Amino acid sequence: MRVKNRTFWYAALLSFTIDQASKFLTVQFFDLGQTLPLLPGVFHLTYVINKGAAFGLFPNSGGLLKWISLGVSLGLVVLALRANLNRWERVGYGCILGGALGNGVDRFVRAEVVDLLDFRLIHFPVFNLADVAINIGIVCLLVAAFREGRRSDQAQKTKR
Repeated sequence: MRVKNRTFWYAALLSFTIDQASKFLTVQFFDLGQTLPLLPGVFHLTYVINKGAAFGLFPNSGGLLKWISLGVSLGLVVLALRANLNRWERVGYGCILGGALGNGVDRFVRAEVVDLLDFRLIHFPVFNLADVAINIGIVCLLVAAFREGRRSDQAQKTKR
């Protein structure tokens, strides 16, 4: 049996698994608020919880966000089952699905999201690997759109 958009499913599974493993290890080995400086003053692992969206946006809106993440996840699964995606789209949408599922599982199971990546040099809010996967996915989709735009421009030039 041939699986449609196989890379999509791999990207989603890898993103989800790495995110959930990092959160599991954080909860097991850190106390809430505990920090481990990997590069002191620059990058720490810090265990915090977030009841809002990525990077601390929309605090205490987790109830709505869990349903949004579920809707996005279902929409992406339907897209992968029906559409013929190019390589960049498969990786991009797969990473977004893995990230949405990673944070969505936290919201449904814990009613909060575990965050741990703490870039102190730029005073950035603490975030997690699901957030990273979503952002990687967005970059991949931008690359896909840029490449498609260039192909479209070249096709228009050859028609003239």
